[in-house]
Amino acid sequence: MKTIPAWLVAGAFAVVVAGVSWHAATLQAGPSKATAETKGSTVPLQLAADESGVKRPVVVELFTSQGCSSCPPADKLLGELADQPGVIALAHHVDYWDYIGWKDPFARPEATERQRRYSQHLGTRFIYTPQMVINGQIDVVGSRRAQVISSVTAAQTSGEALAIEVDDSSVMAKVTIPAGEAPEQGATIWLAVFDDEQKTDVQRGENSGRELVDANVVREFVSLGTWKGQAMELSVDLAGAIADGRGGCAIIVQEGRAGKILGAALMNLGGAPS
Repeated sequence: MKTIPAWLVAGAFAVVVAGVSWHAATLQAGPSKATAETKGSTVPLQLAADESGVKRPVVVELFTSQGCSSCPPADKLLGELADQPGVIALAHHVDYWDYIGWKDPFARPEATERQRRYSQHLGTRFIYTPQMVINGQIDVVGSRRAQVISSVTAAQTSGEALAIEVDDSSVMAKVTIPAGEAPEQGATIWLAVFDDEQKTDVQRGENSGRELVDANVVREFVSLGTWKGQAMELSVDLAGAIADGRGGCAIIVQEGRAGKILGAALMNLGGAPS
């Protein structure tokens, strides 16, 4: 059992169970029976397409930390997913493992808050690493390769998605969201800015002595407004992200702030890690 500071979450605790790092919300809630997948590590990454042969965009969000010893396999899998057509892979580095001995340079308190929102939406008793959330609807232990692949494949062929169009031919990108049926509370339009890859020599903590490779590391995650069903056109200034050497941006339209993802699109900035 690994305790965390009282200032982080009153009465919270952390414990590693079978390769999964759990961060529980209360002392009364015990660890889940979920275990990291030990078999199927060679399951080929081959995703499905619909009858037209076009893969529907699927957003895969990994909640991870460089201070978590069970995260590197999930980080590697996310990197593979990032190379798949039709998959928008994002790595949110949470900050609640920083106290163990290594402060993740990419940890963001906003990432922890997003994970907590998902926990409330999905009805999970814990936030933990490595966790993958697929299209805002499916919660999967990020190191369970076969389950992740099957979940992404299922998401590719379930329901229609908003056909979001982006024109990133200039630093002032144009995003077009079509008209459609919106949830009663509206849908949040998110902009995620990420680095294609980061390599870090970890000096302390559970991964001490390892070089960690993190794909699609989210550096900014901000709301651009609300979609309420009408057709919309947005201008997104990419100058800052390009100047900072970011690799890409994703546009995500999501029910509420942590619900079902209705549509998404990717913009490739082609930057180098900074």
